[in-house]
Amino acid sequence: MINMIALFTDIIDKGGDTVTIVSFLVVFCSLTILYMLFAGLSKLLLMKARKNMKKEGEAPVAEVSMEVDVNVAIAMALYMYFNELHDNESNIITIQTAPKQYSPWNSKIYGVMNQPVKK
Repeated sequence: MINMIALFTDIIDKGGDTVTIVSFLVVFCSLTILYMLFAGLSKLLLMKARKNMKKEGEAPVAEVSMEVDVNVAIAMALYMYFNELHDNESNIITIQTAPKQYSPWNSKIYGVMNQPVKK
């Protein structure tokens, strides 16, 4: 019986199709659960904020659409791109030599091919 199960699983899982399908399903299900969790959490926090504002007697703030935020971000990115806001450099390269030229890290006498002398 065990040999039949092993043979059957070898035939089905010959190319790794089962592992691929299961891994895709796990990833997409977990992403869906996380999306629902974060979307629900934001709605819950918004409801709590509105409830607190009503309790304090303030007028609830109207919801701002995401399109406005996206449009502002795109406009700012285009503005910065076209104006090239960055530091103006002098374009002068200076090369200074190190005061200490010797370093054991670049010494050839400590190379790999130098074996200790056996006496």
